[in-house]
Amino acid sequence: MIRLFLLVLALGSLGACTGLGTLRQASKPNDLYLLTPKSTFSSSLPRVQKQIVVQEPTATAAVNTDQIAVQPTPLQVQYLPRARWVDRAPLIVQALLVESYENSGKVAAVGRSTVGLRADYVIVPDLREFQGFVVSDVEGTKTIRVEVRMNIKIIDEFEDKIIASSSFREVVASASDATPDLVKAFDDALGRTMRDAVEWSVRRINTHAANNQRSY
Repeated sequence: MIRLFLLVLALGSLGACTGLGTLRQASKPNDLYLLTPKSTFSSSLPRVQKQIVVQEPTATAAVNTDQIAVQPTPLQVQYLPRARWVDRAPLIVQALLVESYENSGKVAAVGRSTVGLRADYVIVPDLREFQGFVVSDVEGTKTIRVEVRMNIKIIDEFEDKIIASSSFREVVASASDATPDLVKAFDDALGRTMRDAVEWSVRRINTHAANNQRSY
């Protein structure tokens, strides 16, 4: 009976230790990562006296998350452990696009679709790729390449129709598989994509507005 009691006590102590270890592991905080807006644009970019609203990008469930996605194979998605974006990826991209338009200094006003701004034109993004891909070279060495691909539609709010649509894609190799290097590759790829998207859309809006003069 004494041996049985000691065995039960030992198992109970082991279970308590295991539970405590799991709790400590679960409560370990994640590292949160930010991305940055674009602030440098072509000096030839025209100025448009129009108000622009940027909608939240649509995205698949694999991308519409605050987790940092990496595909080890073309048909598999995994997420970095203990690392998160500060918000869901589409919300981050929406906020950075708004700030990038502001930084261009070429639009009269720009905001998110939730702020109630009366828009002349609406930017509708579709975030189609926002993840790292594990790539093997001929020697078997594995690297991670970050791909950002975004489709942009411009809607003339007055006529409620799409006036232009285009896709923008950038691929940047990460310096290593360390999380800070991977996040840097995300930042570079997104920055280049946003620069191209902002410049293209400002030029298209400028051309469309010039060809469609209206009196309000």
